[in-house]
Amino acid sequence: MSAFDGFQTFLNIIRPIADVLIMTFLLYKAYQIIVKTNAMQIIKAAVVVAFFYAFAVIFKLSTLLWILAKIAPGLAIGFAIIFQPELRKVFLKIGQNDWFSFGNRSRHTYVDAVLIAAETLSKMKKGMLVVFSRHTRLGDIIDTGTKINADISSALLVTIFGHETPLHDAACIVQNGKIIAAGCFLPLSEQYDIKKTFGTRHRAALGLCEQTDAVVLVVSEESGAISLAYDSKLHYDLKIDQITKILTDLLEISSDQKTIEDTIDESKAIV
Repeated sequence: MSAFDGFQTFLNIIRPIADVLIMTFLLYKAYQIIVKTNAMQIIKAAVVVAFFYAFAVIFKLSTLLWILAKIAPGLAIGFAIIFQPELRKVFLKIGQNDWFSFGNRSRHTYVDAVLIAAETLSKMKKGMLVVFSRHTRLGDIIDTGTKINADISSALLVTIFGHETPLHDAACIVQNGKIIAAGCFLPLSEQYDIKKTFGTRHRAALGLCEQTDAVVLVVSEESGAISLAYDSKLHYDLKIDQITKILTDLLEISSDQKTIEDTIDESKAIV
């Protein structure tokens, strides 16, 4: 019995620690999901309702408590209807999130070729839209375009986007070092405060990263600015070194890769 008692004592000690650690992990993951969507509107609305309820309880406002109790089911349904797009995005993020992955899952060696093509097309004032697939499956998006399944190269991307081909106006999907499909149509963003100067490419890039964890690279046809969209945000007119660093972090590129500047110097022949 002494061994059993010792085990029980150990469990009694470890139980509150495990409880705190698990709750901390869940709260941290929930925070990551929320900040990557526009779900803060839901949080703010819930805080307002909770504040009024707490106020009514503290000051014993029976009429207000009675009203809140009666309309609570209606409020829950109202929240579900009003914030349905945001709730959908939250659940999509939960479904696509790899919760227990902390290290590098894969190594990507094809980003340099995309950035070379992006700089080339930027100088030519040609638009470009490339989607880097991560964990969310993009089968529905791929089905809207033409499947290619070709090894990625700067020359191929410049050919697709730099000439008046049937595929140049839509997006290329890049996955595991290959161009899976081209001419793919992306969902447009539902955000209402997007700058009016942004064209369809930028709205489509933002729309996809609102619904998935993909990273989208955009080259503006008007200004030549190179931008990245990810985590429901559009980062406009970035420098190549900034894009390289962001993609290195998001796509977990191997640290022993050549720098983008070295690769550009070696590949000027496609310009």
